[in-house]
Amino acid sequence: MTDRGPDSAGFAIYGHGDSDHLKLTLRGQRLDGVARELDVEGVVRDSHLVLTFTGEEEERVRSWLAAERSDLVVTGAGERIELYKEVGLPAEVVARFGLAGMRGTHGIGHTRMATESAVTTDGAHPFSTGTDQCLVHNGSLSNHRSLRRMLEPQGIHFATDNDSEVAAGYLSWKLREGATLAQALEASLDDLDGFFTFVVGTESGFAVVRDPISCKPAVMAETDQYVAFGSEYRALVGLPGIETARVFEPEPARVYAWERH
Repeated sequence: MTDRGPDSAGFAIYGHGDSDHLKLTLRGQRLDGVARELDVEGVVRDSHLVLTFTGEEEERVRSWLAAERSDLVVTGAGERIELYKEVGLPAEVVARFGLAGMRGTHGIGHTRMATESAVTTDGAHPFSTGTDQCLVHNGSLSNHRSLRRMLEPQGIHFATDNDSEVAAGYLSWKLREGATLAQALEASLDDLDGFFTFVVGTESGFAVVRDPISCKPAVMAETDQYVAFGSEYRALVGLPGIETARVFEPEPARVYAWERH
């Protein structure tokens, strides 16, 4: 991923968690005293802070943050997800956050080349607009403004102007309305206009879908031990057992989904 350049990078890790607690990943400055002020567990990783607290404390924690630390940006929330992103080379970003020392069942990573907007951390992927959900996007959406106008009255909130965040919000809305992840991604093929490859993470696994034209490159590798996705095969060559993996290109307009065991 680092070969793509020093724009920005991010990753979501689905690690340890339980149904009685919520994790909230925050990005900003002056993080050391936040957990103490809230009287909750907190771990600082570079420019991010992960708070862990019981579900019944969520309203109190979010209200305090809105009133006392509105400068902090919530990057992810859920039982298991931790979401980190910053400007810089991917190799440097993952070193800053100590990715090599993290553990989990699955993760979603992305490096961005900003062709239509400024290089900022706000524009870095993944985007998360729902509990334990995140999305990375390769492509461009032409109708994201009209989708945003439709989603905001439905209670879907956006922190940036990025079209990828709108795609994440669309899926959050579909899931909230009762659709499965596969159904939500199938609906996106009709409702989202543009060209795209989506990789979506949830608490239980991840999914991939490409638009019907599929002009953006994509490759997958599957073994008995793991499933991996990359824009290029060279991103997968260092994986263990890649020599005997089933390597394939995802078909256009087909949803692929895997669940953790």
